[in-house]
Amino acid sequence: MAAVHSIALDGLTGRPVEVEVDIASGLSATVVVGLADATVSEARNRVRSAVVNSGTSWPDTRVTINLAPSSLPKSGPHYDLAMGLGVFAAKAVVPVETLAGTVFLGELALDGRLRPVRGVLPATLAAAEAGFERVVVPESNVNEARLVPSIAVVGVRSLRQVVAMLRGEEEPEDPPVPPLSEAGDGWSGVAPSGELDLTDVVGQDDACLATVIAASGGHHLLLTGPPGVGKTMLAQRLPALLPDLDPNDSLEVSALHSLAGVLPSDLPMLVRPPFLEPHHTASAAAVVGGGSRVVRPGAMSLAHHGVLFLDEAPEFASNVLEALRQPLESGQVVVSRAAQTAVFPARFQLVLATNPCPCGHAGSVMQRCECPAATRRRYADRLSGPIRDRIDIHRTLVEPSRRDLAHGLIARPSTGELAERVAQARHRQRRRLVDTPWRVNAAVPGVELRKVWPAHDDGSRLLEQQVRGHKVTPRSADRVLRLAWSIADLCGHDRPTIDDVQAALDLRRGSAIGGELLGLLGAA
Repeated sequence: MAAVHSIALDGLTGRPVEVEVDIASGLSATVVVGLADATVSEARNRVRSAVVNSGTSWPDTRVTINLAPSSLPKSGPHYDLAMGLGVFAAKAVVPVETLAGTVFLGELALDGRLRPVRGVLPATLAAAEAGFERVVVPESNVNEARLVPSIAVVGVRSLRQVVAMLRGEEEPEDPPVPPLSEAGDGWSGVAPSGELDLTDVVGQDDACLATVIAASGGHHLLLTGPPGVGKTMLAQRLPALLPDLDPNDSLEVSALHSLAGVLPSDLPMLVRPPFLEPHHTASAAAVVGGGSRVVRPGAMSLAHHGVLFLDEAPEFASNVLEALRQPLESGQVVVSRAAQTAVFPARFQLVLATNPCPCGHAGSVMQRCECPAATRRRYADRLSGPIRDRIDIHRTLVEPSRRDLAHGLIARPSTGELAERVAQARHRQRRRLVDTPWRVNAAVPGVELRKVWPAHDDGSRLLEQQVRGHKVTPRSADRVLRLAWSIADLCGHDRPTIDDVQAALDLRRGSAIGGELLGLLGAA
């Protein structure tokens, strides 16, 4: 009998799995046990052909492959390599002692080639945390596995190469195997081109300012307006305002994309905040996460530490929109199935874009809306009150006038200049929150804000008056205070002033922002 180690992934969490192979007397049969799903069970046929085509025969007796612990569900084809090596070791073709301290990951082709698999980065992280010294992965997955510094990574092209390496022999020259094809399917989360600039958005100074404030504090944003007014342009330019990911966040985001199979092989470490823009016909599994066999992260998790943009938000299925509630509060998605529950991080910045009515022309000065009032109300109600309440900034965009268009020709701060201001605001937040688990204003609980970081006295009194007058709820008051801190950080104030609190109230209510703040950013 021989034992080889691999990793089972449950969300981003990995646990070591011991692949035991026993060759015993009896009728010729191959049995896989250990709570393996169909993907793993059918691997015995792939492994058998790969072993035969890699230099040894398959036993003519009973072969039992056990994946321990048996109470842990196993899914995915990455156990193939460990199974094949277990057969070689059980036949004494490979010394058993050479397998110690090593994790093996990879899918076998029938000819013994090693195909790349999803989730190599989180599996390598789990192997390092479990104390393993080395991990053997397909050559196409080497770059992402090497992002983990505390473990040796060996990339191979075939089962024959692994056997030769373990036997201390010269490794054969096998042809390279192409990377996963899913890496270019549009779900990679790569932000739009850096050539997109806020100066392209003409006549929407108020909305541009709201976008900059949202970027500075990590706030959610709701943009309402007729078609062609600039909602999508603003959302696509938001990622360029955000600073680069720090190393820990970058590794976590890269691990999520690796698990989804959309991590580019030539760019395994994602350093920019991801940007996800699912179509409104996307299913709940695509946006939230899940799947029929293997639980995979959805767009919410792939947008972790980045931006999730839902264009034409009311057109999304109601169950998809309501599924936003928990992640917006907790920063994680829990996907439950009968045999498995996976938890994925999902602390994203949400941007919703919506038309004011089904035809899109309500409030327009150029087009006439013919939608009945009841139809408009039903359309607006597709975004429920609890979802709207979780959005910090509400903006209504209108078609720019001729004066606005002429003013838009005047030079305004570029995205690069505004990104510098956002970076300075983020730096102030990091210094203030250095001894806390939070890093942006939007993540700080309201009770901590009120106790530790209140606004100036006049600003606090204004908020209290709003709550006592039932103009805002206590929870909304907390969100207003978070917004006020983001405005104060942008303006360089030590604490939010009454003007910062008033501007935050205007952002929350969708009212026009004061010209003083517009002028401050215009002087960037």
